[in-house]
Amino acid sequence: MTDFNDLIDGYHRFRTSEYRRHRDRWAELSEGQSPRVMVIACSDSRVDPAQIFDTVPGEIFTVRNIANLVPPFELGGGRHGVSAALEFAVTQLEVPEVVVLGHGSCGGVAAALSKRFEGAPPGEGGFIAHWVDMLDEARDRIIAEHGTGPEAVRAMELETVRVSIRNLRTFPCIPEREAAGTLKLRGAYFAIADGVLHVMDDDGNFAPA
Repeated sequence: MTDFNDLIDGYHRFRTSEYRRHRDRWAELSEGQSPRVMVIACSDSRVDPAQIFDTVPGEIFTVRNIANLVPPFELGGGRHGVSAALEFAVTQLEVPEVVVLGHGSCGGVAAALSKRFEGAPPGEGGFIAHWVDMLDEARDRIIAEHGTGPEAVRAMELETVRVSIRNLRTFPCIPEREAAGTLKLRGAYFAIADGVLHVMDDDGNFAPA
């Protein structure tokens, strides 16, 4: 298992290989960033967008959280980490594309389907429960159609992408840029078991890339 000492070893390998190989790129990036794509992905350790899309530093602006979810636009309440990252990417970096990347074997989806943490206090699962309750409406619909087996899990994993894209459009900065043709929202799903990326079309259907 990797621990912090292993990470430091990795850093030294990085300094003598990747950093040296892309030294000019790092020098350029020290002056600022101009990524063309924002990726909203899951925090899952198996789903690194930079690895999946084989990017180099500075190419994608990434925010990761449980189940790659975007909360709807709202004022007040707690801290707005995803909202702040989205606002920065869209209004400050002016990225022309935002990609929501779902994935297979998602623990957040499993928690949403099972309601495993329902009723738990914050710090013992309550934060997770309140986060994934964004999927409650989808959960009820999917269970009614598929039950709680593997088909339901896959359907729910795909639905995280659709829910997040719908919620993205509740932010005023998104639809105005879509209407102007300066921003495109995209959905994708990475199946860990076979390594296949599925891309969502305008109708919300997924097909292998």
